[in-house]
Amino acid sequence: MTSPALVRLDGAVESESSQPPVDRLLAGQPELEVRNFFTDPSQQFFAGRWAASRGKWRVRYTEHELCVMTAGRVVIESDSGQRSTFAAGDAFIVPAGFSGTWEVLEDCAKIYAIFEPRG
Repeated sequence: MTSPALVRLDGAVESESSQPPVDRLLAGQPELEVRNFFTDPSQQFFAGRWAASRGKWRVRYTEHELCVMTAGRVVIESDSGQRSTFAAGDAFIVPAGFSGTWEVLEDCAKIYAIFEPRG
């Protein structure tokens, strides 16, 4: 039996570009880019890199996400008004069920690890 190989979060992985859905967009015309480097066999755990240009949009999380900012600055605000600013070097978790806004103040990038439980 062979053991699984380590997965680096750099290198040649094709990126996917998108924009927030029009009905969730609040400001700007942000461009989003994701490069997923790992998906586990159960399709519940993912890890990779994400980047976005300036803008603001509504979010609703069904997954738990660990974020490690590597560039830029963002403000995340919950529907209840809790507001947090994060910049390069900061790490935080967005729990499943979180609802609010992401605002990119300076073009940003992050490393992510996502767990999306099957319901």
